[in-house]
Formats: sequence, structure tokens, C-alpha cells
Amino acid sequence: MIDQQMSLRGGAARLPVRPRTGRFLVLAAVFVCAACGLVYELELVALASYLIGDSVTQASVVLSVMVFAMGIGSLLAKRLRCHAAVGFGMVEAALALIGGSSALVLYASFAWLGESQYALVGFSLAIGVLIGAEIPLLMTLIQRVDRQDAGGAVADLFAADYVGALVGGLAFPFLLLPMLGQLTGALFTGAVNAAAGGALVLWVFRRDLSSRSRWLLVLANVSVIAVLATATVLVDDFERAARRAVYGDQVRVAVRTGVQEVVLTGSDRDSLGLYLDGRLRVSARDEYRYHEALVHPVMNGPRARVLILGGGDGLAAREVLRYGDVRSVTVVELDPAVTRLARTDPALSELNGHAFRDPRLTAVGADAFPWLRSGRGLYDVVISDLPDPGITASTKLYSAEFYGLVAETLAPGGRLVVHAGPLGARPQTYWTVEASMRAGGLTTRPYRVTGRYAGFAAGPDRGGGGGGRKPEDWGFHLAGRGAVARPALAPRGPAPRSLADRELREGARAAARARLPGLPPSTLVHPRY
Repeated sequence: MIDQQMSLRGGAARLPVRPRTGRFLVLAAVFVCAACGLVYELELVALASYLIGDSVTQASVVLSVMVFAMGIGSLLAKRLRCHAAVGFGMVEAALALIGGSSALVLYASFAWLGESQYALVGFSLAIGVLIGAEIPLLMTLIQRVDRQDAGGAVADLFAADYVGALVGGLAFPFLLLPMLGQLTGALFTGAVNAAAGGALVLWVFRRDLSSRSRWLLVLANVSVIAVLATATVLVDDFERAARRAVYGDQVRVAVRTGVQEVVLTGSDRDSLGLYLDGRLRVSARDEYRYHEALVHPVMNGPRARVLILGGGDGLAAREVLRYGDVRSVTVVELDPAVTRLARTDPALSELNGHAFRDPRLTAVGADAFPWLRSGRGLYDVVISDLPDPGITASTKLYSAEFYGLVAETLAPGGRLVVHAGPLGARPQTYWTVEASMRAGGLTTRPYRVTGRYAGFAAGPDRGGGGGGRKPEDWGFHLAGRGAVARPALAPRGPAPRSLADRELREGARAAARARLPGLPPSTLVHPRY
């Protein structure tokens, strides 16, 4: 009872080290725990953005829920101040287990249940409550090891906390992700968290613990570290099983690049599937239909110089290179790993007609926005084969400012084509793309084309239905700086495999009937998607 009263009044504890050393060790634990806490937050944001998409929304959900939960945790920690040492030890063991396993459970929820939003909110709440409980308990502990005024103790604690957060925030993208990956990185962080919290309490404050409390903490920390270590050993098997659940049994290539996760499935060109960050980007079953609708209408006119933005799979380039009077094709792809696969993978290179072997084609690894800003000459044709505007990283590539840059690269009589998503499923997105193009100084001609196979998915990037029963619905905008002719096939161009002028005329009429007038454009400072 006397020890508890001393704890609440800031009295000195019986320590195995000098007070100044004890104070340093408490602040070191604050530093490590703060670094681990921020890594948990960033892991949740990164994995949620990858699994769910729309990183702005996911970051807002994680951070707002977590900050709210931290307040709840601080209030709950008041009940533990009389037992600050054992309370802090148990809080850190729980935080290490929950935070360390969070990425694993989120990925499992996505792979086997197809839903990770509820798990994301649950982990944000739990981790936030535990992080919020740390500071009140640490405040009690630091006043027990070294008498000082409350203001000085708070200043020291928050200084160590903020510096630790800085180190954790920098370690996550520059060390943990590239060296260990998301799953192993979270497990490793949890082990460090458990070791730091357990070591502080079991060594510095061991004389404040009863024999029962000491063994309870030892058992809890050893169990947590054992669980995390076991999960680390099995994480490769887990990833393979989760990939099979997401992509099927025919995963041939799975690599995490500096930009995204790239997965190839299927044993040959007829069964090939290309996934980027979990979204089906290419399916060999009906991809030709999409790429013919994207490429051939815009090739009706001058076409000596062609620019493809995105399209690192080489499939749009395949259709462009069928025109003998095309002199040069430039493919600007953000992720060089995609173009490397398109060049070297036997099935994908066969599907794209070995486009990257054609001497007319030049591949550039760059972000399309700054690449266009640097000024790269004039093009007769620009093909925008980019990810969906609903994905936050792509929003700027569907902005009025971006289309203004594209307009400046068009030669006299030049044309641009943009895939704007499914007109039927997301009409507001489709017509917002058009409004943004017009705000960028372009004249537009909308049209739509449907797929031939029910259930084919080009993924969210191309308005996919992800295995829906209806054929795909692809919406496009043909544009230019002046008057633009209605979408039509080039009179002297190669015959498409599946596309006809009649379908383009019907698609243009269908798009006109579905128009949503008066939508504002999307800009860099006011994205509308």
C-alpha cells in the first residue's frame, strides 16, 4: 500500500540501477515503443490501401479511429496506475501480439473472406487503445525512478515518444518494407515491442513485482514472442496459401516491386492473368476486345508518332504496331518490372505479340505526369491506358491539369483516347473524366464497348466486374484539341479481330443517351473521383 501511494505521488522506487540510469531506460523504452506503434499504424494504412484501395479514405479511417481509441486507452489506464509496472508490461505484450499479427490477419481476411474493412477498424481500435494506455503508465513509472516535476516528466516522455515515432516512420518505408516486407516486418516489430516492454519491467521494476506478477509477465512475453516467431517461420507458406485463395492455383510469378505487387497466373497465353496490387489487369480470355476498342478508333487519322501512357503489359502497343505507317511508339510505364515481365515472360510476351522487340517501340520507366511536364515533343496519337481514377495514386492522371499537359503534346490533328471506367456501373466517374478533359482544353467524343464473355474481369482498373455475370462494360473518351470525328475504324488500317464500325456507332449513341450533364471537373486541389 505504501509503494502504491509513493507511485501516485512520484516517490522513488527500489531500483537495481541508479535513478538517472533508470530514467534513461524508461525513456529508451518510450522511444522503442513509440517507433513500434507508428509502424503498426503505417502497416495498417499501407495494407488497407493495397487491399481495399482509395488510400485517402483508408488512411483517414485508420488514423481517426486510432486517435479516438488512444483517448479511450488513456482513460482506461487510470485504473492501472496503482499497478503501473505490471500494467505496462501486460499492455506492451498485448500491443506486440495484436500489432505484430495485424498485417497477417488483415491479409487472411481479404484472401479467404473477401472483406478486410471490419478487421481494419477492429485493429485500429485495439492498437489505439493500447498505445493510448502507454503514456499514463509511463508517466507513473518515470516519476517512480527519478523525482521531478510533472511538467518536466511530460516533456521528457513526449520528446522520446516523438523522436521514436520519427524513427519508426522512416524505418517503415526505407528498411522494413524493402528488407522484410509487410507481413514479416509487422511480426518483427511486434517481437521488438514485446522485448523492449518486457525487459524494462522485468529488470528495472522487478522489485515492484510480486512473484506471481513476475511469472505472469515472463509467460506472457515468452508466449507472444514465440507466437510471432512461429508466424515468421510460416509466413512464406501463409503467403502462398493466401495467393492461391486470391488468384487461384496457377500462380507462376509473384513479385513485390517498389511500386506494387505483380502476379502472373496461367500456364500459357490462353489462360494468362496479370494482377497488379490484387486487381486483375489483364485476362487473356477477352483482353483483345478491350485493347481493340481502346486503340483502333484513335488510330483513325495521322499516326506516325504514338504515345502510350501506362500499358506496360505491351497489349495496347501490340495493336498500335499492327499499323505499318507508325514510325515510333513510346510507352511510359511507372513500374519497370511490368515492362520487364512483358518483355521476358513467355506467355505474356506471346500475348503481346513480342511488341517490345519491335525497333519502333521505346519503353520509359517514369510517372506520366512529370514526364509530360518536362516536354517530350508532339504526338499524333496519345493512348491513356492507366489505372482507375478511383485509386488515389491515379487521381492526378485523370485531372484537368493532366489533360492540359496531354493537349500540349498533341500535334495538329492529334487525338487522345482515355479509358474512363464502366459507364453503366460508375456513370459519375465516367462523365467526370469527360468534364476534366474538357476543362483541360479538349473536345470529346464518348463511346462504350461491351465484352463478349460474361464473367470476364479486367479488374477495377478497367471497370472489371470481378467475376460478375454480365459482360464487361468499357467506357472511353476520344478527344482532340479541335473538332473530333465520331469514333470509327481507320479505313486503311488492319482489321480488328472483334470490333466493327457498327458497334462503335451504337456505343457512341448509347453513351450519349446516358450523359450526366453539369458535373464539375476533377483538379489536383479538388479531386472528384
